[in-house]
Parts: sequence; C-alpha cells; structure tokens
Amino acid sequence: MAESPVQLLRLHARHAPFNARTLAAHATALVDAAGMRPTNASARAAPSARAVRFYVANGLLDRPDGTGTSAIYHYRHLLQLLAIKIRQREGQPLEAIKRELRESAGDALERRVATALAPALQGVAPGAPVPDGMVDGTPAQWQRVAVTDGVELHVRGDTAAARGDALLAMREAVRAALGRTA
Repeated sequence: MAESPVQLLRLHARHAPFNARTLAAHATALVDAAGMRPTNASARAAPSARAVRFYVANGLLDRPDGTGTSAIYHYRHLLQLLAIKIRQREGQPLEAIKRELRESAGDALERRVATALAPALQGVAPGAPVPDGMVDGTPAQWQRVAVTDGVELHVRGDTAAARGDALLAMREAVRAALGRTA
C-alpha cells in the first residue's frame, strides 16, 4: 500500500532540528523537486538562510528556539517555509500569506503542503532483484529511487545507504543539484 503524501512529508521531520541554512536547503530541495516557481517576480523560488531570518523577523515563520547562529528550527518551521513558497507560487503577497499562516492549525498546514508537494514526495520504493548483482551467491535486492523524469538512483538494499532517511536525503540532494543546472 502506498504511503499518503502526509506520511511521506512527515519523513522529513527526521531531519529536524535545522539551523537556518539547513532549513533553507531542505526546503529548497523539496521546492526544486516540485518544480515550484513563484509568479511574483520579486520572490525567489529557493529560500535562503537570509530569507528564513527575514520571514521570522516579519512574523511569517514562528520564532526559532535560540537566537543568532544557534537558532534551532523544527518541522513546523519547514512546513511554514514550504507553505510560503507554495502560496508565492500561487501569486499571494506576503501579507496575505502571513494572515493565512497565523490562522492555520498544524494539521491543516501539513495537509496543504503535502497535497501541493505530493508528486515530489513520491518515488522511494523497493526494487526487484538485479540479476548481475550477487551477494553471497544470491541476487541482491536493490532500492530503486525515482528522482525525476528520466533519472533514478539504484542502491543495494543491504547497505546503510538503503535506509529510508538516507534514500530520501540522496534523492533530495540529486533533485537540488538537478534544479540548479536546469
């Protein structure tokens, strides 16, 4: 049975806590994978650490735990940052987004973000045995990870890299790299 977009999005909570830079990088990977581009020319598609601090200062993101370079951001901050980028893609100004975020309960925010990112969240699934890959005389099981149209990763299932969180991290890193070259 396939996992729901909300369940797939929740896998990204494992990467928390974040600092501003890693929060921005994680959100950028998801935004790039979803092909999100804001309709507002003054908004950037990929958030930066500077944008994260700007959004906190202007009340779009909740205040992090701590201050300065030791500020810690959590899964809710990731959801808020992704929601900002989704709404910017839809042409909403920051003031309207700020009001919406203030009024959004956590589960509604999570559902909205997961629904918008559903195609980008799909694609990590176990693969079939590969005939030319043998481990101790038996066919190796491979994890097959769809990255984007025409690109996939293959990771042998008996390695540490085949863990779910490692597969997601590799997929997002490749998507981010591809997004920067396109």
